[in-house]
Amino acid sequence: MRNYKVVDAFTTRPLLGNPVAVILDSDGLDTEAMQAIARWTNLSETTFVLPPTTPDADYRLRIFTPGSELPFAGHPTLGSAHAILEAGMASPRNGKLVQECGVGLVEIAVVGRGADQVLTLSLPAATVTTLSREDVDEIEAIIGAAVKREAPPALVNVGPLWVIAELSSVEALLALKPDFARSAAFERRIGATGITLFAQRDAGGPEIEVRTFAPSCGVYEDPVCGSGNGSIAVFRHARGLLPAAGARYEAAQGRCVGRDGKISLSVDADGKVQVGGSCITTVNGTLAA
Repeated sequence: MRNYKVVDAFTTRPLLGNPVAVILDSDGLDTEAMQAIARWTNLSETTFVLPPTTPDADYRLRIFTPGSELPFAGHPTLGSAHAILEAGMASPRNGKLVQECGVGLVEIAVVGRGADQVLTLSLPAATVTTLSREDVDEIEAIIGAAVKREAPPALVNVGPLWVIAELSSVEALLALKPDFARSAAFERRIGATGITLFAQRDAGGPEIEVRTFAPSCGVYEDPVCGSGNGSIAVFRHARGLLPAAGARYEAAQGRCVGRDGKISLSVDADGKVQVGGSCITTVNGTLAA
């Protein structure tokens, strides 16, 4: 029997964020077993907590979608940190946890306690690759809508590789009904994890609305995607859509799947991104595996 939690990330209220299943004692599980568990939980991600291999880290994390392993992901990183803190498996050092995962070491700042706790990760260094005109044409065919080409869509690599593009309005974004089979084939062809799209919201509340699709990983629509939102922040900085001196803003995601995620983003003048939010445990249990 293994202890596990399901944690809702990017929300203070159960059932309105993005759930991640966190297997707290994963020793003895091989890759095949981890993938089978992730397929069974059928959440966008399931994580497995292991002892670190370096004294610089507090723990090691492996992250799986229902169909594959990821080197890094946003909401699983924050949700797992919340679960580990709640279980007393690690304590912040100088206000931070350090996670070891496929991209290396990821710092997570811990502010507050209990219901007031906010976790913020430092996004791994990113690369931005502008997509070809033909690939942008294919994106538009997949989603059935135009994207804004004055800020050329790009593939942003933060561990996961997200296709990032902006739409003209929130209404257009929320109305999308992508061709998932065509999207999965496109993702596999260019080596992308999925497609993350955004649009500017009206004044008041979160600055942008976001949707994320990753059918090639077995996730048709990710409710609230931390790495996708971080990649949008990278993209907005690279395309001159944010002040050159840096910016802080909030994003909203999940409306189309009945969620209400809120993500805090900050970008400094050098383009370094931090992704933060609240987490809450929705399930405590044991797994017979």
